[in-house]
Amino acid sequence: MKFKAEIDVMPLDALLDPQGKAVTSSMKNIGLDSIESVRIGRHVSLLLEASNMEDANKIIEEACQKLLANQIMEKYSYQIEKA
Repeated sequence: MKFKAEIDVMPLDALLDPQGKAVTSSMKNIGLDSIESVRIGRHVSLLLEASNMEDANKIIEEACQKLLANQIMEKYSYQIEKA
């Protein structure tokens, strides 16, 4: 059975996000003063083959923990649906 996963990887809230800070500053420079804080991360879409939703969750968890997210500096969330 095929599944589609949408994964978001973001810097931990307690850590500085230099890229987000630079974008926040630029927003003010172009007149978007109401935007106070930008945090920038990554979005990953992938297709996978698994026998059921539980196995698909295990595969995505392993992928996030081992490769897609640096758990010291980042957090991740994901949604999986049948493809």
